[in-house]
Amino acid sequence: MDHFVMARPRLRQLIARRILPGLLATAAMLGAGPAQAGTNKGAHQAPPKLIVAISIDQFSGDVFAEYRSRYRGGLRRLADAVVFPRGYQGHAMTETCPGHSTILTGAHPSRTGIIGNMWYDSTLQRKDKAVYCVEDPRLPGTDSKNFQVSAHTLKVPTLGAYMKQASPATRVVSVAGKDRAAILLGGPRADHTYWWGARGFDSYKGVKHVAQVDAVNAEIAKSVKAGAPAQAFPAECGAKGDAGKLLGGIAGASGFAREPGDYVRFRGSPALDNVTLQLARSLVDKMQLGRQNQTDLLAIGLSATDVIGHRYGPGGVEMCAQQYNLDRALGAFFEHLDRSGIDYLVVLTADHGGHDLAERGAQNAQPLEQRAAADLMPSEVSKIVGRATGLTGELVWAELPGGNVYFSGALTGEARRVAIETARKHYASHPQVAAVFTRSELAGGPPPKGSVDEWSLLDRARMSYDPERSGELFVMLKPYVSAVVAPGVTMSTTHGSPWDMDRRVPILFWRKGLVPFEQSLPVETVDIAPTLAGVLGLSLPAGAMDGRCLDLIAGEGDSCKPHH
Repeated sequence: MDHFVMARPRLRQLIARRILPGLLATAAMLGAGPAQAGTNKGAHQAPPKLIVAISIDQFSGDVFAEYRSRYRGGLRRLADAVVFPRGYQGHAMTETCPGHSTILTGAHPSRTGIIGNMWYDSTLQRKDKAVYCVEDPRLPGTDSKNFQVSAHTLKVPTLGAYMKQASPATRVVSVAGKDRAAILLGGPRADHTYWWGARGFDSYKGVKHVAQVDAVNAEIAKSVKAGAPAQAFPAECGAKGDAGKLLGGIAGASGFAREPGDYVRFRGSPALDNVTLQLARSLVDKMQLGRQNQTDLLAIGLSATDVIGHRYGPGGVEMCAQQYNLDRALGAFFEHLDRSGIDYLVVLTADHGGHDLAERGAQNAQPLEQRAAADLMPSEVSKIVGRATGLTGELVWAELPGGNVYFSGALTGEARRVAIETARKHYASHPQVAAVFTRSELAGGPPPKGSVDEWSLLDRARMSYDPERSGELFVMLKPYVSAVVAPGVTMSTTHGSPWDMDRRVPILFWRKGLVPFEQSLPVETVDIAPTLAGVLGLSLPAGAMDGRCLDLIAGEGDSCKPHH
């Protein structure tokens, strides 16, 4: 399929950085169409009427770089606009919840309180001490798997809250393929928050769905009932060449086929992003977002890239097909906004990157690639601690072989000290572990200095540290070690490390009237919210955000300075 025709890299770079901006500016003066960037009038533009903030789950800097020259739709538009290819999630625990918490708060997880997808609280008055990042653990009769979705755990305001404070008429709508994405992007003050549930889109308990949600859910039910045959992958994706050779013949062979009634496989296919954008488009039209005097905010979390990445790895043919679909779906969504005449600004980024299948890496020139050893699992570390303390049971709690490590409340006094030190020594001496930090090491010290890509491992871990929620230890696996010990039905590989493959993400801006430019020096996802605040002319409390405003005006002018 010619949708993915590959340009010569050096020629494309020359065109994108030196020739294209001038051509686009000239085209705008001659009457460029709505999808083109125009003359450098950004410094004089009034605030846009709609902010569209998009997070593509697991859209790493590596995936963006690999497919950038092949995009022809919505991602092509953004890739040729204002581009920061070396965006970073500054923290170490690069999971979905912490990453999404940074994007529209402008704060690191050390301030948002969202330090992981899960954490543990031994003081909870329930048997299950695990806490899901968007549950309210105070509610009786709940646990980390049977919970009531809530924004209770988020400790800081989102951009939407500041927009509403400045203009109460502002509408904030958040739609995503995951509850944690929708909630952490939209915040507790969003007017509408919808996410993929078990069989379609859902919202907070007691919230009545608007008609558009019910209509999309009805279409989803019809599609799921019918099932789907295997799709033919785009021709260029066949060059991946690992069909049927990995994960027992699963990777490269499924074509996203699903049996009738299989909602799990529907969610694990490009169709998830399609219906998420369909719902977002319907809500824009119904609520007339961007068509009133105030600026509205639409947050969109696209989750299919992550679901596909976890199952098949980001380096396979499935990810190639997903990028093809995502590019086309975003293109159709932006064209719909263009036809409406809305003055909108798009920012697109990701919550984290991803680690490819260890087996694929070992086949493709990286023999060090391997899966984490079983003795790094919390159940095995519990046995080691038990032998040292003379106690039995679940003594060590952790979500993954790496990250936060917690200890049972049954361990007190000297036994607790011995348990922590025994576990620390085990991790520190393990050949797959790069570093282990204690709470005292994480709690002390100044904030990081210098460029985010040069932060020490300790700096990165501190940006994931919350004194109320973090563990007694923080463990970092080496970069070539996958945290998934054994591949499963939906989880064959993951992310969550402090390394660039998981931290580095693109940050892209587009608005009609902005001249394209590319800044290859590192920036952070916490810079997005203050950048948007600058464009909107919002006054933020001193120290409200960790990030800085990025000037989106090429050449003269500064979108960060008060201008209206």
